[in-house]
Amino acid sequence: MVTATTNAFAVIGIPARSVSGVSSVGTLGGVTLRTPSSTPDTPDPNWWRQAVVYQVYPRSFADSNADGLGDVEGITSGVPYLASLGVDAIWLSPFFPSPLADGGYDVADYRDVDPRLGTLDDFDQLVRTAHAHDVRIIVDVVPNHTSDQHAWFRAALAAAPGSPERARYVFRQGSGPDGSLPPSDWVSNFGGSAWTRVPDGEWYLHLFAPEQPDLDWSNPSVRSDFEDTLRFWSDRGVDGFRVDVAHGLAKDLSVPYRASNGHQLPLDGSDPLYDRDEVHEIFATWRTVLDEYDPPRAAIAEAWTPAPRRVLYARPTELGQAFNFDLLEAAFDPGVFRDLVEQNLAMSAHSGASSTWVLSNHDVVRHATRYGLPLGTDTDAWLMTDGTTPPLDRALGLRRARAASMLLLALPGSTYVYQGEELGLHEAAAIPRDQLQDPKWLRSGHTVKGRDGCRVPIPWTSSGPSFGFGDVAPFLPQPVDFGASSVEALEGDPDSTLSMYRQVLAARRRLQQGESLTWLDTPAAVVGFARHDGWRSYTNFGDAPVPMPSGTVLLASGPLGDGELPGATTVWVA
Repeated sequence: MVTATTNAFAVIGIPARSVSGVSSVGTLGGVTLRTPSSTPDTPDPNWWRQAVVYQVYPRSFADSNADGLGDVEGITSGVPYLASLGVDAIWLSPFFPSPLADGGYDVADYRDVDPRLGTLDDFDQLVRTAHAHDVRIIVDVVPNHTSDQHAWFRAALAAAPGSPERARYVFRQGSGPDGSLPPSDWVSNFGGSAWTRVPDGEWYLHLFAPEQPDLDWSNPSVRSDFEDTLRFWSDRGVDGFRVDVAHGLAKDLSVPYRASNGHQLPLDGSDPLYDRDEVHEIFATWRTVLDEYDPPRAAIAEAWTPAPRRVLYARPTELGQAFNFDLLEAAFDPGVFRDLVEQNLAMSAHSGASSTWVLSNHDVVRHATRYGLPLGTDTDAWLMTDGTTPPLDRALGLRRARAASMLLLALPGSTYVYQGEELGLHEAAAIPRDQLQDPKWLRSGHTVKGRDGCRVPIPWTSSGPSFGFGDVAPFLPQPVDFGASSVEALEGDPDSTLSMYRQVLAARRRLQQGESLTWLDTPAAVVGFARHDGWRSYTNFGDAPVPMPSGTVLLASGPLGDGELPGATTVWVA
């Protein structure tokens, strides 16, 4: 089938599909694509420690069948592009059957592909193609909650209170004289009560949308079933797992219910809903399952916890890594960046893991946009103005984003790149309100637009009904100027953000060794450090230029002055 997606890849010089076993896939923009093989080139069990991982939001990557939704075959078609970019692994946000109450994070079946996105055969082809290009596959698992359309929850609603079917979830009697009030005052992350009442009078817990009922992880059947899910995907060749809401599985449901403070968790693991010590028993069991494979399957926790607690999830006896979101939440400030890097490297060394670095993902405003807004801007409020107030300095935001990304890629540890950041994409802030899909919009009483602006389908070509994403308009509208940031538009431009990412990732692969750095004496506005064999990274966070460091320039995130390192610029020197 010839589609807009395959045409788009042909336009930019990328084969639409890669076939396992071929010896060459040509070049892309002057970059020779790596020779594929039937499996990743090296079965190194520690590949994840220094990996560059590219996050794909499947519904927004590429649409192969003209239904407006990205799909698995579209991702497969893009593997040569991602291999030429230089990434080590692809992390797939959920692609499972889902009613899409929360963008796929409401899973109706953990061991299948959403039929709108493809089939298990399509997924197997994706894994084969990725491995043929020496790219690994990481999949999301969502263990805190299921969809309300999951077979387990439908059975729970059909069963009586106290039944084994209901015991897989958190069903409780309500409070008040007639049980008509929620069992506790716990609040959903999407707004409103975390409890919903069913017709027979019981209430069920959902820390997110009502369509996402929480599982009861004290139930042995829940634990054993998820272990089977890990094996199901590992047996299909998956190389690792990203664990959604890893800090939410263990809960203290004893009466009287205690108040939760999920936005500022205590350091002793005493919150009733999040980051309880019992959760580590679960992940120790998962590690046993993951170690059944050769090489062991990797895993990374999404755990929104205080930093000293986060490293517990990253222990080698548990998941092995945990997301460090500190820089994602930080201002573009040299002191803040240096302190957070230093702290996280120290904690990672203590836990035995490598650190992780991330600036954007599917849940936050893109960092090119954040860095172009005045310091302290409430991005939720900014989105409610359709991105008009305060005004966005797009050029400054992109310069800073390029500098910060290049700094991260010089650090020891693994770096996570969100789809489209290599194109310098900004947040799609002006999505019409009647087209918003994030449950935050509804649950907040239409006061928070939510995360749709970073989930808009990415542009492949300069024109067309969806800028090469597919044959028809996509499920979320793209900005009218997206074509200027497309792969086609940036291809061949040596100064484009896409070219910068390719060059930086290639240099990183050549230079990256060891997991340590040495801080350098620099002007106050500059963060500088040396890596294992003396190559150095300097980032000027200020507005004014500073003297250029001595040495041979390897790469820079932007134009360099005559003997000067301009503001909002990173340079690597040897």
